[in-house]
Amino acid sequence: METERLTLRHFTATDVDNLVALDSDPVVMRYLNGGGATPRDVIERDILPGFIHSYALCAGCGVWAVTERTSAAFLGWVSLRPREGHPGEATLGYRLRRSAWGQGFATEAARALIGVAFHDTDIRRVTATTYQDNRASRRVMEKLGMTLARTFRYTPADLATERATCIPGQSLWEGDDVEYALERSAWERMEAHRTR
Repeated sequence: METERLTLRHFTATDVDNLVALDSDPVVMRYLNGGGATPRDVIERDILPGFIHSYALCAGCGVWAVTERTSAAFLGWVSLRPREGHPGEATLGYRLRRSAWGQGFATEAARALIGVAFHDTDIRRVTATTYQDNRASRRVMEKLGMTLARTFRYTPADLATERATCIPGQSLWEGDDVEYALERSAWERMEAHRTR
């Protein structure tokens, strides 16, 4: 899948080092687990195999490696996965190297996946979550046309299942998490306006 500046491709077994480098940056991991690196063996055993098997979920779904079109440099990943227990909904996620921040890459990659999902599947609603203080991630969601749907707080059990990279025994954040949402009808209106 290609966009103006990016290529979104399937992950392969050769991407271990890319993911280790991404998840070893304490600034990248700050709002995910407080800045801790994801152990290499967890990436090799759990995370990367999960990414590789994620493409069968639906058209455009899965965790996609984001690379720069001209250089093929690995920038990070973007994902869209059916939301468990919520038919017709999918969850958006993204994680980019710090050197790729502030250039609109996350928005560009996410827009491509959302477009495929809304055009080629029965997905009617896309959601995304982040920690309340993660202003950069919230800006990406807002640029995509997503609106704040709810504020909530993860329990320790939620953290253990929702965030595969969380540190066992991690204390709760002092603040809340936020969920943004985008309905297919709103997306269609925005896309019609963008192409005029």
